[in-house]
Order: sequence, then C-alpha cells, then structure tokens
Amino acid sequence: MRSELRLIKAVCPHDCPDTCGMVVTVDSSGRAIQLRGDQDHPFTRGFLCQKVANYLDRVYHPDRLLYPLRRVGPKGLGQFERITWEAAILEITKRFKEIAAQDPQAILPYSYAGTMGKLMYGSLDRRYFHRLGASLLDRTICATAGSAGCDVTLGTRAMIDPEATINCRYIVNWGSNTAVTNIHFWKIEYEARKRGARIVTIDPYRSPTADKSDWWIPIRPGTDGALALGVMHIIFRENWQDDDYLTQYCVGAAQLRERVLKEYCPKEVARITGLSIADIEQFATEYARARHIFGGPALIRLNYGLQRHGGGGMAVRTIVCLPALTGDWRYPGAGAFLSTSKAYPWDDSYLTRPDLIPPGTRTINMVQLAEALHGKLPGPPVKALFVYNSNPAAVAPDQSRVLSGLAREDLFTVVHDQFQTDTVDFADIVLPATTQLEHFDVHGSYGHLYVQANNPAIMPLGEAKPNTEVFRLLARAMGFEEELFEQTDEELATGCLSGNNNFVGLTLDAVKAGPVRLNLPQNWAPFAEGRFPTPSGKCELYSECEAQAGRDPLPHYIPPHEDPQTNPELAARYPLQLLTPPKPSFLNSTFVNVPVLRNAAGERTLEIHPQDAADRGITNGQKVIVFNNRGRFVAHAVLADTVKPGVVVSQGLWWRKWTEDGVNCNTTTSTALTDLGAGATFFDNLVEVAKV
Repeated sequence: MRSELRLIKAVCPHDCPDTCGMVVTVDSSGRAIQLRGDQDHPFTRGFLCQKVANYLDRVYHPDRLLYPLRRVGPKGLGQFERITWEAAILEITKRFKEIAAQDPQAILPYSYAGTMGKLMYGSLDRRYFHRLGASLLDRTICATAGSAGCDVTLGTRAMIDPEATINCRYIVNWGSNTAVTNIHFWKIEYEARKRGARIVTIDPYRSPTADKSDWWIPIRPGTDGALALGVMHIIFRENWQDDDYLTQYCVGAAQLRERVLKEYCPKEVARITGLSIADIEQFATEYARARHIFGGPALIRLNYGLQRHGGGGMAVRTIVCLPALTGDWRYPGAGAFLSTSKAYPWDDSYLTRPDLIPPGTRTINMVQLAEALHGKLPGPPVKALFVYNSNPAAVAPDQSRVLSGLAREDLFTVVHDQFQTDTVDFADIVLPATTQLEHFDVHGSYGHLYVQANNPAIMPLGEAKPNTEVFRLLARAMGFEEELFEQTDEELATGCLSGNNNFVGLTLDAVKAGPVRLNLPQNWAPFAEGRFPTPSGKCELYSECEAQAGRDPLPHYIPPHEDPQTNPELAARYPLQLLTPPKPSFLNSTFVNVPVLRNAAGERTLEIHPQDAADRGITNGQKVIVFNNRGRFVAHAVLADTVKPGVVVSQGLWWRKWTEDGVNCNTTTSTALTDLGAGATFFDNLVEVAKV
C-alpha cells in the first residue's frame, strides 16, 4: 500500500510573503492524506504556519461548495438551489449581455488575493472583463500606498535578498508583526540575533513580534513618518550620514537636511508620536550607528500596517530614505525591505491583455465598493457584480453600506468561491471553486526570491472549477475569440515566464520539480551601487516628478485623516484610535470557517489600556460596544498594557455569520483613501467604547 502513495509538490496560495513550499501525500484512492512543508525549499525549509498546517481541513471541509447554485430566498439569507454549470453560465451570459447592451461598464469584477498564483490571481479573468468592456477595478485594498511611496524614492519596491539578513546586526520591524505574518523571515531575524543582532519593533500594538523583540517602541498610530523625519534630524545634526553614498547615488540630500533640521526636532517629533525624546534619541543613535555599536548593518522590515492611514504613502516614502542616509543600502540583506515582488519579471501584459480595454473605460477603486454599489461614483450605476478571490462583505471598509449595497434586488451578483462566505449569502448565482490542491498554478513571492509551480494533487471535488476554466466557459458563451481564451494553464504559465532578465535559464519544467531561485547572485544587494530605476537613476530624496505634479517634493509628515491632534472635533466624540490587525488564526477573513482555527481564535476581543477602561467603567472580560458614526460592533474587553492610552485593538476579521451582532470591525472603518496609491485606511479610525 505504501508504494502506491504519491508525493506532490505544491505551494501555499495565500496572501503572505512566505509563499511556502508544500508536499502533499495522496493515497491510491486519489485522496490527500497528509500535507506538510517542503523540507527541500531553501527559504521555507519544511515548516508551515498553523493555518496552512490545517489546510486539509479546508479542502475536505463538509461545507465546501461543490455545485453551482441559484438564489431562491431573500438576498443575505443564503438560500439556494442546485443547478447545472450549463444553466449557471447561460444565466450569467444572458444577464451580462443585457447589461452590456446598455453600458458594459455597469458590470464590475471584484477580486483580490484569495489566491496569489499568477494564473488564478489575474489572467483569463482580466482578459474576459477587458474584452467585455466592464469597469476596471483598482486593486488597492492592501499594498498600493507603500508601493507608491517606495516608487517615489526608489523607483521600485524596497527590496533585499532576505536570506542575507542573517548578517545584519540591527533589525527594525516597523509596523510588521513578522513573527506571525512572515514567520520564515522571523526565523532569519532570530538567527541573526543569536549572532549578536538587536531586534526592535515599532508598533502601536505590542504584537507577538513586539513581545519577542529586544525593544518595543509604542508609537502613536499613523505617525511613523514623523519618527523617520526625527531620526533624519538627529543623523544630520550629529553628522552621522554617509556623505559618499549621498553624493554618488542620491539627489536632494541638501534640501532634505535643511528641512529636517528646521522642522523635525526631537521635541516636536515626541509631541506627534507620543514617544519620549530619550527614546527617539536612543533609537536614532542605535539605528544610525549600528555598524559601530553592534558590528553590522541595519535593516528596516516594513510591512503594510503602517501605511493604512491618510499619510501612509508618504510615511513609507520617508522611511525608505533612511538607508540612503546611513549607507545601509550598500550591504546585502540590509537597507529596507517591503516586498521582493518587483524582482520577478512576469509578463503581466501577456496574461491580462490590457490592450483589450476599450478607450475611456472607467476605473473603480475597490476600497470604495460601498460608494460604487450606491451609485455615488462617476459613470453608470453598478448593475452586476462578479466576485472571486475575495469576500467583500467581510473585508471591505464601511461594512454597513457594503451590505446594504449587496442587498439591492436590482443588483445581479455572481460569486465564485470555495465556501458560503458572507458575500455568497448575497449572490444570485454561486459557482464552486477549486482549492490549491485541485488546480495548476505558478507562483512568485513577495518575501523571497524563488519561483515555484503548484502541481495539482487531487481531482477537483464535486463540480468545482478553477478561475481559468470558469472564464473559458464564460468567454465561449459570449462568443469571444478562441485565441484569447483557449490556451491551457501550462501554456499561460510558460508565456508569463518570459525568459528574460531574472527569469533567464528558468523553465516551467524546472519549477514544476521544485523551487528555483531567480537569476540573481547570492547576497544580492540591488542598490549597493545606486542603479535606482527612478527618472534620475538615483535615490530621490527630492523628487522632481512630485514637484512637477504640484506636490511637496521632499519627505514630510502627513497626519491620519482621523487624528486626535489634527481633528479635535471628531476626537471629542470618538477619542480612541482603533487598530484591527488580523487574528493569528486567520488570514484576513480566510480560515474563519475552519473549526480548529476559529476555536483557537477564541472570542472577539478589544484590548484597551486599563486607564481608558477605568475612565469608562469597563472591567476585564466585560462586553463592550465599539462605535463611531459609521457603525458599531460588540467585543469583550481585555485590559492590558499591549496598547498605550488612547489606542484600542480588536483583531479580526470575523465573518458576520460567526458574530453575535452580525457585523465585524469593518462596520466602523472608512472608505477614505491614502495620500499616495489611493490605498485603504483601515487603521485610520476614531471610535468610542462603552460597556454594554
């Protein structure tokens, strides 16, 4: 019997920088009986997070959607009848043709990173909606503010060779809960600490990473840019800057020096950030003098939490200037690290075919789904919504308005998913989706430098289909050109692995056998000798492009939209800054329906400082209401010093069907956008808390 077992190389598909290699054991009946980490993966090295270690519970979950469904009850109640694929495709096509005859832009696709595989994230789906003439979706809900901020300064993402960070001696997790959300990089940080590195975490919340660090710096939410500017002030004041690096590889050092020395003294930065002058001075000294004090270079591990406020793009733009001042970009594994995604030269135009987009097609920002569903944006009202790789009823901001929009009887909604999520409850047609074990895909990473193929391990359960096959069926029904949609998934993968730049020598057959490193040298340091892909070819401390656009060309502090210091009238009603990071047991709203993980998450809580609790008569464990002018939700108070006074934390994201009040924390969040990149501002959220 043992000889009949098959071992299949697979890849974790979820929105996480680690992109772990997996090995699936399949028995003679074709059933997956074991899933473990791939010990041969050079970066992830055989261990998985608690979520994906339970992935077979997801694949064989009794509530898997296995057949197409049609709604038979009121929207939101999740009442359906089984239909055939033929009937489902026919009904979708009929409705889309009727709407497109009036204006195809009334059709809106809505997707994000339910899977990060190149084919399932965005290939034939994009071709289909482009060919149809549907509204474009600006996929901004996670990372665009930081990406735009990096682009201003660096011309690309803040990138390093993550494996080389073991040689750093001062590691700053800035807005990054690395020990939970990037566990394999945390292992590298931990190994570096055993060799003498100091680990510092800057975060308003004492996350597990902060708790395990040598020093937690509890900054006030949304003020990270001000701290970075204060560090610059001290570096220039003490003449600790690397003048050689600034002269050869940067533009604007003199203008930046003048600004920060004039405007961002430690006293002012302390007022903004809520940190002491002594801590600001100490952090600046340790960071700028890391090679002298600790014997090695410094790395700032950025993450997406610190950019989710009104000034988030500028905060990231500012922070990634720091390694230019210190010269840490010279050293492998040092500098700043947001994402390795731009190291992968995927041929996205081949996959998505943007040339098919009709001129003048409007773009809808996915953060503003509430406005889109209520006709508050330019262009025709949204009459049809096609959701895949996402659960907007749970993850989109201003949840109450999103739900009322989804409940519109005149809105035709199609959802392609593995489970009956909160969004599926509002669908007219439901299509069953495959899990990662049931389809082929190819993966890069935004946390390491390896390309991998996900080989299907089992046959699709029931009548589940992958994204690519769904859009082939829809394209055929619409009569679209065969040459656009009839390529196989492996042909699509070969086409996007274009064989140039960092893909030189890399083939599909090679990555199907296991992870293959990009064509980059070991200890790769992309900015060691400048070579920034900016208009000037240098690190732009001063941006001429920003100046020509009528914006401030130098780094500066932009406060959150809802900030007690700059919006005192709002803060008088809602004085607490609410942060809503994901529960370690969940990945955003994914895995909430897996019982072992939901049980591990426990009840919905609100962490509140004892002084704030006492001011409101709240005791530990008491049920409280968290509210503002957008909505309210119920949680259980946890009195703790994990937050400073004025800050509260409620970890999410729960499905509304698993909450006692039918909503989650996003009922309080705003659809306001970031300064750069038009991203989401989930952590820019003033609330009040009261006991029930």
